[in-house]
Amino acid sequence: MIKGFKEFILRGNVIDLAVAVVIGAAFTAVVNAIVGSVINPLIAIFYVPNDNGEFGPSITGLYGQTVTFPLGALLTAIISFFAVALVVYFVFVYPMNQWKARAAAHAGVQENTEEPKLPTEQELLVQIRDLLERQPRG
Repeated sequence: MIKGFKEFILRGNVIDLAVAVVIGAAFTAVVNAIVGSVINPLIAIFYVPNDNGEFGPSITGLYGQTVTFPLGALLTAIISFFAVALVVYFVFVYPMNQWKARAAAHAGVQENTEEPKLPTEQELLVQIRDLLERQPRG
């Protein structure tokens, strides 16, 4: 049981995944700080924050209360997601795919990018006819 666990850990996938999670979490904090320091103040130029510190368009409700749609939080989440996804792709996914392709080429494995040629309708009909001719008639 210990031997199997050791092979699982040393396979490399688990270590790569752990590194990606740690780097992703650290980078998320950086992106959130940038968005909070740059993007949110830019949005605040156009909208005045309400009492809760949220900024976005405000509408007066039916009972006289002011309702603010917090665009800052929405934009922060969207920009953070795309920034983290972009960095994870170019730092982890793309280099790993390039490395795997080089390793496969070095090992002599060719990727089959061509789809297998399917028979034409006429070829299929000929095969069906031939199969029907071979069947015993009863």
